[in-house]
Amino acid sequence: MNSVKTYTLFTDQDIYLFREGKHYKLYDKFGAHSAEKDGVQGIYFSVWAPNAKKVSVLGNFNNWNHKDHILFPRWDGSGIWEGFIAGLTWGTLYKYAIETSHGKILEKSDPYALSWEQNLQAASLVSTTWYDWEDKEWMDTRWKKNTLKAPISVYEMHVGSWMRDAHNPEKFLNYRDLAAELIPYLKEMAFTHVEFMPLMEYPYDPSWGYQITGFYAATSRFGSPQDLMFLIDELHRNGIGVILDWVPSHFPGDANGLHRFDGSYLYEHEDPRKGFHPDWKSYIFNYGRNEVKSFLISNAMFWLERYHADGLRVDAVTSMLHLDYSRNEGEWEPNIYGGNVNLEAKAFLQEFNTAVYKEFGDNIITIAEESSDFPMLTKPVHNGGVGFGMKWMMGWMHDTLAYFKEDPIDRKFFHHKLTFASMYMYNENYMMPLSHDEVVHGKASLIYKMKGDEWQKFANLRALYVYMFTHPGAKLLFMGDEFGQTGEWNFKKSLDWHLLNFPVHKGLQTLVKELNRLYRKETAFYENQFSPEGFEWIEADDTDNSVYVYLRKGKKKEDVLMVILNLTPRVLDYKIGVDSESRWETVFNSDDEKYAGSGVEPDIFREDQEEYKNYQKSISIKLPPLAGVILKRKEKNISKTEARKIKDKKGDSDTKRSRKKMR
Repeated sequence: MNSVKTYTLFTDQDIYLFREGKHYKLYDKFGAHSAEKDGVQGIYFSVWAPNAKKVSVLGNFNNWNHKDHILFPRWDGSGIWEGFIAGLTWGTLYKYAIETSHGKILEKSDPYALSWEQNLQAASLVSTTWYDWEDKEWMDTRWKKNTLKAPISVYEMHVGSWMRDAHNPEKFLNYRDLAAELIPYLKEMAFTHVEFMPLMEYPYDPSWGYQITGFYAATSRFGSPQDLMFLIDELHRNGIGVILDWVPSHFPGDANGLHRFDGSYLYEHEDPRKGFHPDWKSYIFNYGRNEVKSFLISNAMFWLERYHADGLRVDAVTSMLHLDYSRNEGEWEPNIYGGNVNLEAKAFLQEFNTAVYKEFGDNIITIAEESSDFPMLTKPVHNGGVGFGMKWMMGWMHDTLAYFKEDPIDRKFFHHKLTFASMYMYNENYMMPLSHDEVVHGKASLIYKMKGDEWQKFANLRALYVYMFTHPGAKLLFMGDEFGQTGEWNFKKSLDWHLLNFPVHKGLQTLVKELNRLYRKETAFYENQFSPEGFEWIEADDTDNSVYVYLRKGKKKEDVLMVILNLTPRVLDYKIGVDSESRWETVFNSDDEKYAGSGVEPDIFREDQEEYKNYQKSISIKLPPLAGVILKRKEKNISKTEARKIKDKKGDSDTKRSRKKMR
């Protein structure tokens, strides 16, 4: 007997926007929602399956029988099936039974479900995203932390392998346990943001979360939706922003997922040249279908609104934008202009960025993981750009790691790998990543990419971090890299925290912590991080010595820092041109003993007044080996007479204030 009653949450305007690809809050309509009909409480279900002959709800409430609770198709041709089942409550397990045009019954989990089971069948769970948030102070002022003019230093992490239960290494920390361990660590390390690799529901652990089946569900392997909200709430209450990895590029072919959802190519493109990913054996969204665009943009809105995320890092943008990505000749079809750009995907990304920035403004960030030179990714859509807030600087990452893999004796032949980024570093708003992709699949950990014995490896990595944190752009560092994890990242186990018992690892961690603090303290490092006014080469061509010297500049004329990299294992006495008004003091030295360095002090031992290399005077400084040194401009020198006048003037003012108080 059918006990489903007619019911709807959709208005005519909802249907119109959905079909136009302009409905960005579909999570308020689709899925399973608590409702009341004729004074009876129950659950309203709705699902998009336009090519189905019949749709029903089956679950633990009807012994998984697909014949009893049949949904009603809407009369308007939208392809939406809906209905109300009395008596159901939160916690009900369910799926949709979809009868295809060929009479086959498919059992599908709800694309809009807020929670999924953790098993191969993975039923959906009637759930809620209600949470009593306590992060109002953060939310009211977060634009100050997420603006491009703020210091942004991101700790990228995989929740399942950052840290495990010490008494049971096979057991994940849940979201609430993670809050207790992670937040003090991030605060101590002075990271401004944390980026979580995908936390949307995924069935296959080795995918690291990038093969998503439940796009609206926080993965239940670490707890409930409310548990994840608690973690984000606590991060915000402690001044830490949250970026979520988001994957609108593809989805797996699991039987209960989006693939052939109603027996047809509904969410994916029917043409395998556009709809199947040959590398990942997954399916590519049909960006030309309006209902799919509504699904995806609503999904982005969902995580930003319901989970208070501060940003979305969009995965695999290169594969989305290029029709020939990972395809040989003849395996792809050019666009209408004969090119390789997926125009529908580009239009989708433009619409996504336009929508989320219109809704949230400067409170949030969108970040493209994009490895090609696709133009204008971070330029405004109204100027022809794609509209992202930032883009990963993949070229910088690859060139930098390639350089540091070279033996110092040969680095003079690769000198311009470190200067090349300055040719394009203001073409986009860049985030410099040293990401998870660089420490897996036989690529070696960062510390083992470095050349030399143990001391040289750590010295090289310390110098690399100085280069990274002083280079224009935001920063991203993958977990474990901050203390020199020696093994490649393994998603099956915890990071090797015991390494911090060794001075070289502890010293490296201390260096990253203090670089983060210096980056956040010195406005010269971030005020102009996306503007040419913030950077100047002093020495870019000293190939024989493998020395690099550059300035970082803030808004104020006197706000200047000098960065010197000596990337050979020799101690050098080095001459540098400076302007006539500046004196300098050392504020950071990666060779300091507290970082497990050799302790060579970068002393400025001479100042010459004659012109040197087009600068009005010069300084001579001792450079530590394989090290990065940061100097800060001191205030302009004044004569003893001027100093005495200032002191006397201050004394007069103090006397006047004292007399005034006595009266």
